[in-house]
Amino acid sequence: MSTQRPRRAAVTGIGVIAPNGLRADAYWKSVREGLGVLDRITREGCEHLPLRVAGEVRAFDAADLIEERFLVQTDRFSHFAMAATVLALDDAGMGAIEPEEAYDVGVVTAAGSGGGEFGQRELQKLWGQGSRFVGPYQSIAWFYAASTGQISIRGGFKGPCGVVASDEAGGLDAIAHAARGVRRGTGAMVVGAAEAPLAPYSMVCQLAYPELSTVEDPDRAYRPFTEGACGFVPAEGGAMLVVEDERRARDRGAAVRAVVAGHAATFTGASQWERSREGLAHAIRGALAEADCAPEEIDVVFADALGVPAADRAEALAIADALGAHGTRVPVTAPKTGIGRAYCGAPLLDTAAAVLAMEHGQIPPTPNVFDVCHDLDVVTSDARPAELRTALILSRGLMGSNAALVVRRGGDHAR
Repeated sequence: MSTQRPRRAAVTGIGVIAPNGLRADAYWKSVREGLGVLDRITREGCEHLPLRVAGEVRAFDAADLIEERFLVQTDRFSHFAMAATVLALDDAGMGAIEPEEAYDVGVVTAAGSGGGEFGQRELQKLWGQGSRFVGPYQSIAWFYAASTGQISIRGGFKGPCGVVASDEAGGLDAIAHAARGVRRGTGAMVVGAAEAPLAPYSMVCQLAYPELSTVEDPDRAYRPFTEGACGFVPAEGGAMLVVEDERRARDRGAAVRAVVAGHAATFTGASQWERSREGLAHAIRGALAEADCAPEEIDVVFADALGVPAADRAEALAIADALGAHGTRVPVTAPKTGIGRAYCGAPLLDTAAAVLAMEHGQIPPTPNVFDVCHDLDVVTSDARPAELRTALILSRGLMGSNAALVVRRGGDHAR
């Protein structure tokens, strides 16, 4: 009987394109300091819409990292994902792969709405000028799987590739999908999500969400877990990770930044926030079980933090249900209140923040949140020093998906 140790999925690279930073180090600096960058939306064509505040990615030039021939074929959401992939691969020390390695590297992304800006532009050409003026890339650039395809083509990655379409929580589901691929034999997976929901057409579609905040004051528009909670504000951007076999990573001299230890997901129905209590608690228990992790081992929770009173209440109760007495003591944070919710990209940004928090021994604060009205130890105002070995990341989608992910600090072995 073989006594070979099971393959473990290690995070070795992080690439971030976010409203508060265009690289992982810049992102972490802003998150650690609790900087809020929510502001009035400046995108052309959005001036008349009731959605006034969001997290915009500014000073971003995709051409700095991506060749023009890829940029003309793709939407802004894929530009973010491809740029973050470049940064993640560089962070992981993975250069150009050899032909014989191509089938050992795969790609998986999560996506919500796809390429709304590209699609809107081409549809305007269709109805304003005629079908001959519609570009050939309209058929692929809007597609929610475009980022996976373009990343794999550009990198020459021929391993298992896919896209997860399971609501905002799909960001965590994609990480789990990648980790399971590694455990089953794939050498490395490029995984993540990035969204670009601030084009006029995309914003009009979002106005149908009752959970959306239309408050015009950036400091008050997104304040989960408080009496002033009035919904969430959207954001663009996201993060990509390199997840690979731990032994492979160590053999090539890469630093193991974290280990993906456990994940579980459930579904409880669109906007059924009271029911999400049970579904999220079930997901947390499942993630802990897969990680062989006791509730007391969780050192920090990165909350979903929707900002809707019923949803916030359900999340607080779910944490208590799943973690027991530890649920009221464990530090809880939601850095996204400073940048907005980037839909599928949001849990990827939270996962990146969790890995960085464990590395630096600091729990980042929750911007714009001070008067917590739930039985949670929410970290506010300033970063909190702490010995962090295990983090729990939570995510829920507006259509009813719930997911939980457990990650352990690099160098710590799962039980």
